[in-house]
This record gives sequence, structure tokens and C-alpha cells, in this order.
Amino acid sequence: SLTVSFSLDMSTLPKSPFTDVVAGSWYFDAALYASSHNLMLGTSPTEFSPNITMTRGMLVTVLYRMNRSPSVSGKTPFTDVRTDEWYSAAVLWAYQNGIVTGTGSTSFSPDAKVTREQLAAILYRYAQYKKLDTDAGAKLDSFSDAGNVSGYASEALSWAVSEGLINGASGRLMPKGDATRAQVAAILHRFVENVMD
Repeated sequence: SLTVSFSLDMSTLPKSPFTDVVAGSWYFDAALYASSHNLMLGTSPTEFSPNITMTRGMLVTVLYRMNRSPSVSGKTPFTDVRTDEWYSAAVLWAYQNGIVTGTGSTSFSPDAKVTREQLAAILYRYAQYKKLDTDAGAKLDSFSDAGNVSGYASEALSWAVSEGLINGASGRLMPKGDATRAQVAAILHRFVENVMD
């Protein structure tokens, strides 16, 4: 009989600046990509906080950075977005370019958690803003919880699944589930590689 063993040389792997992003974790490459390209900053100099839920303000700021943080002027109708917050310019840019809408006529809810279907919808609109091909679509009825997808997010989720951005788990999409920072980093990494290239 033949026995083959493999060992991983940890010294050849990229070094993580974060104590909570360790080699072997499923989000390792994505977190380092998002960090090294200044799309997502750490929650502290040594922590990425992969399991913390992404907020609407965080997500819009990431897309704003992906677009090289252009200067903006004007205002939004959102009374819960002051002009001096870290996400203010990002929200204004995203609103003016049709990438985000509010959670109400005068509210954006920047601190609200981003759901998986909201993430898909916002990325879908961002892809359209960038004039990328968004014609691809996949049937969602193979997922047991496809009926839980909100009407506004159905087309966006179909596109995201088709492009391999969002994958189900155990045959479920979990559209109302919160998106963690690790999940968003992974989806952004796939977005850049699968959609933007």
C-alpha cells in the first residue's frame, strides 16, 4: 500500500494583519483582498471582525471606495444621514446614482443590518451603474426558501446566483438572513473576478 501525506507550509501564505483572519479560514483570501485594496478596513488595527453583520452604511462605503471615492455635492432626502458621518458622502453618491434607495421616503437606516437579498439588490444596481452585463439569470426555485425572496430582490438574486456571487447553503438562499463582513468580502471578491473582469 502507498501512503501519501501533505503538509502546508504556512510561511508561504500571505501574512494577515488581523488576528481574527487566520490561514485556513474560508474567508482568508477574500478578507485580505478587501483589506489590501482598501475596500474594507479593519474594525481595529488588528481585527477584521469577520462574523459581525455588515450594515447598510458599511456596504455603501465599500462600493464608494470601489469607485475611487469621487467627490459629491448635493443632498439626499434621508433625515437619518447627517452630513458629517463617515458614510455620508458614500450614501449621497450611491443615492444620486441609483445604487441605493431608502428604507422609507426620508430614511436610509445606515446602521441597519444588510440582508443577503439587500446585498444582491445593491450590487445589481452597482453593476448596472458601471454598465456591466446584468442579463444573466438563474432560476431560484431549486432553493427551498425561494418563496421568501422579496419581489424587489428577485431579479437581483437571480443574477447574483447566476454569476456565482451568492451561493445557497443546504439548499437554501436565506434571503432575509444577515450578511456578515466575511460573506460580503467573499462576495465582493467574486464580483471583481467574475463580473468586472
